[in-house]
Amino acid sequence: MPSPSEIAATCLCFQTQRAARALARRFDAAFKPLGITNGQFSLIAMLSASDARRMKEIAPFLAMDRTTLTAVLKTLQRNGLVAIVPDPDDRRGRLVSLTARGRATFRKAAPIWRSEHCKLEAERPTLDGAALRAALRAIA
Repeated sequence: MPSPSEIAATCLCFQTQRAARALARRFDAAFKPLGITNGQFSLIAMLSASDARRMKEIAPFLAMDRTTLTAVLKTLQRNGLVAIVPDPDDRRGRLVSLTARGRATFRKAAPIWRSEHCKLEAERPTLDGAALRAALRAIA
């Protein structure tokens, strides 16, 4: 039977979760002045690339279940950052798009995101960010 210290020292899932929480707290703090979280930023960034996206396309791209996505979208909609309308091609579906306020928030958030990445990589000069991103994409 593995000990808790062995699991903590060797488990990829455990270490990834710890790192993800630390990164999430860091980016949440950076985005706080804009009133968004790192998860909301990821969604806003995805939506910034098009006029509208179907909800059924967004969830798998962000590796979110639909319930979690719906909760995040409701908050963004309530804050005036996204609009959600019925899909004219499939009335059961919904189309999500950024509002003008959402696009303005993304324009303010993008430099913060870039700056935090630069700081993070400068703080850990031995970290090969490109290799780590590639390894994480391979797992996902």
